[in-house]
Amino acid sequence: MSRSLIYLVAGARPNFMKIAPIVRALQARADRFDFRIIHTGQHYDREMSDVFFDELGIPKPDYHLEAGGGSHATQTAKIMVAFEEICQNARPDCVLVVGDVNSTLACSIDAKKLNIPVAHVEAGLRSGDMRMPEEINRLVTDSISDWFFCTEPAGVDNLMKEGKSAAAVFHVGHVMVDNLLFQRDKLDASDKSGMETEAIKARYPKYGVVTLHRPSNVDDEANLRGIAGALKQIAGELPLIFPVHPRTRGNLEKFGLDLGPNVVLTKPQSYMEFLNLWKDAALIMTDSGGLQEETTALGVPCLTLRENTERPVTVDEGSNVLVGTDPARILEEAAKVLAGNGKQGCRPVLWDGKAAERTVAELDRLLPA
Repeated sequence: MSRSLIYLVAGARPNFMKIAPIVRALQARADRFDFRIIHTGQHYDREMSDVFFDELGIPKPDYHLEAGGGSHATQTAKIMVAFEEICQNARPDCVLVVGDVNSTLACSIDAKKLNIPVAHVEAGLRSGDMRMPEEINRLVTDSISDWFFCTEPAGVDNLMKEGKSAAAVFHVGHVMVDNLLFQRDKLDASDKSGMETEAIKARYPKYGVVTLHRPSNVDDEANLRGIAGALKQIAGELPLIFPVHPRTRGNLEKFGLDLGPNVVLTKPQSYMEFLNLWKDAALIMTDSGGLQEETTALGVPCLTLRENTERPVTVDEGSNVLVGTDPARILEEAAKVLAGNGKQGCRPVLWDGKAAERTVAELDRLLPA
């Protein structure tokens, strides 16, 4: 039996966390599959050292396209030119893309124009907000993909409404949760005494965690001022640890916003440091997409500071509450959590750590032997 060659595309650190379980599942089927990891270099990240890939339990990328920087159009173009050359030099049987970043879009277009099948992992998610670059990337990628691997029922429903064939849509669960459970077990078995977040946790036995990075929240002075006021008030009852994105920190300073002494600003955290911090938090407030899912997977109360979410299962079934950016609403929901009346969620079906295995099993069936 000949082995099918799959190109796994990742452009930013969260993408590698999504492909890592797929890599491990493909390695377990080395008789059937060969693969190459393509790092587009969309985001420069000093944390993505050799240790990062060791932590994920995967090999370093086979190709690095070094396409970071520039506008969305410039970045997408750089990725397309470089990835097209790789595909022409060594044609894969399938290109697998994850998520909704520019790399997802660029490599999908390349593959389709070369008549290479495209598999989209985390397909079908929709926020309905066309102001989000990620929403455009999701829509375009799904419009040309051949196979769709969905994290939740809403993804399947969206694709069916858009006219996709049911035979090409698979509800497999969430590879990000696969990775989360893998890393949590690794963390639990490790010596954490040297971790920066262990020192923070020793100082604050009960705490909350904040992350903010979306332009609509951090670039808009009125929104950021309102959120900052709510955080300052909540921190009077619960210390808040806030790993600050550089742009967010710059805007806090630019707008002269004081979060008070009980909001502890730290530098951005590596994955394992941040996991060690948030998994034991009493409350998380975020505008991140992935953290909505990860908190739901571990049952940590989460308030999402956005007006919409492309991950509705985290609200319908999980521990996530969509609160928007109205300070009064943020304070109201935070007070519920602090009083012990926060939302009790459950882990969605198929978020069991085996989504990658199900994905690879489908690829085994779909790709010619």
